[in-house]
This record gives sequence, structure tokens and C-alpha cells, in this order.
Amino acid sequence: PFISFVICVINIGFKFHSSNFFFKSYKLTETSDFEKLNMNKISVNDLFVSEPDPSWFGNGPNEPDHPCWTNKNWLKSRFHFSFAEWHGGRNRFGCLRVVNDDLVQPSRGFGTHGHQDMEIITYILHGGLTHKDSMGSEETLGRGSVQFMTAGTGVMHSEYNLDPKQDLRFIQSWILPRTQGLTPRYGSFSADSNTRHARLNQWLHLVSDLEGTGKIQIHQDFNLFASEIEEGKSLEFELKPFRQAYVLCLEGSLMVNQMILEKHEAVEIPPTSEISSITFSGQMGDEQTHLLLYEMGV
Repeated sequence: PFISFVICVINIGFKFHSSNFFFKSYKLTETSDFEKLNMNKISVNDLFVSEPDPSWFGNGPNEPDHPCWTNKNWLKSRFHFSFAEWHGGRNRFGCLRVVNDDLVQPSRGFGTHGHQDMEIITYILHGGLTHKDSMGSEETLGRGSVQFMTAGTGVMHSEYNLDPKQDLRFIQSWILPRTQGLTPRYGSFSADSNTRHARLNQWLHLVSDLEGTGKIQIHQDFNLFASEIEEGKSLEFELKPFRQAYVLCLEGSLMVNQMILEKHEAVEIPPTSEISSITFSGQMGDEQTHLLLYEMGV
């Protein structure tokens, strides 16, 4: 029988189509031509900060005087795109529909709610995220881990920070799938003691299309990479013609070519007709540079 549920995604009134492009040769963008990338910085002031009432997601009253709480409200979420109560932001970047930077206090979380027709990817920065869904999946994941859902025809799930002493921070991203009405599924990549080394001063390929080499595969022409870059070290990324990228600084500060991003900030890198060589440099600070790079077609 069909399970009725509340859909908490915004209906998208269009279908996303991917295109194939063929070229005989590529030209590498020269260092002096970096300005041709026309990168668009998303500063902290461009983000919307949401601190919803705890009862909306089935939580008890806030405990701002609790010695283990790091925020007065149970949730502090920074929206990079229009979402929930915020309608004044960008609607999407390519197939990237949502990027929410969530800080959840101890023993709090999102009660059971529903999603449909979206690829949902969650990257954990600290704490433990406990997921439970209507497909029978139940799992707790820690720093550097990734969970994903193909919401497809519909799925119910909950997300909690069950630790009574530690807050939880994660990045949740929603990707528009190339096809609607998919069969729901859940999967994850669980980080271990070697994961940090695998992303230190190099790219760790977390998410890819179905035929790709990411730790997780989704239904879209999309890639997600993570890296931590030590101070004084740099990392290159070649953005192919008619590809675009969204870069998010998770911890510390980051230099993208000559642009500095602080924690929570991002930059849009639009497509060009050439290969664009982009340099990412670690910066001095209290936290080591940590970033996500979302790469996708136009």
C-alpha cells in the first residue's frame, strides 16, 4: 500500500536535461586569464541563517544554559540557496538545488519527514549523525562520512544527534536527478582512520554519476570532491569546457586562485569554452583548510 507522507521539497516546475559536447582539442586557461572565469563569491552575508522553533521538528524546548550546547537554539542552519522560509536567495546552481550548513545541538534532531524526487547527500564534519528511514535503513556516521538517499517516488526519514554532550555539524546538499519517479534507495560511505589521509593535500572523490568512480553514485552528471589542505600547500583542479563548479570552505580559510574564502563562504565558478586550471591553497589559521568542490555540467 502507498504510504502517505508530507513532501518537504519545493516542487520544481521544469525538467533538467543534460547535454553532451564534443571537441577536437582543449585550450588550457593561462594564469593571466584567471579573470575570464568571472568567479562569483558567496560571502557569509549572502547566506540566510535559520533557527527554527524546536517544536517544528518534534524537539523539546531549547536548553541554552546547557553546558554542552554551543548555540542558544537547537538548530542553526546556513542556507546557500532559497529554502524553507527563505525565498530571497538563488534558486539553484546547475543541478545543485540545496546546500545547507547545519549545526545541531546535543540530543536534538529532525523528526520523521518526507522527501521526493531528489538526490540528497550529507557530509558530516563533526559529531555523529543518526539516520533512520522507511526503507529499513538505520546508521550513525561520523566525521568525513557521507550518506545519500535517492528520494525518488518518496521516502520518510529522521536525522538525529543522539550524543548528549557533543554538537553535530553537517552539510546537506540536494541534487536534481536526471529522472523523476526513481526507486528510493539509501547508501553511505563510512570514513575510517585512513580517510583523512586520503583527502590530505589531494582530492577524495566522494560522489559521482552512476558510471563514475566516486565512493557513492547518484542519478546525475555530478561529482563531489573533498580535501584538507595544509598551510603553504596547494592543490590544482582542471575544470573541463562547459563544466561548472561550486566550492564551499568548510573549515579554516581557503584561497581559490587569488580569492580568499572564510569558513562557510563559497564561490561559483561558471563554465567556459576552455579548460580552466584552478589553484586551491591552504591558509594559516586556527583550523586547517577543509573544502568541498561540487562539479557538474551546464
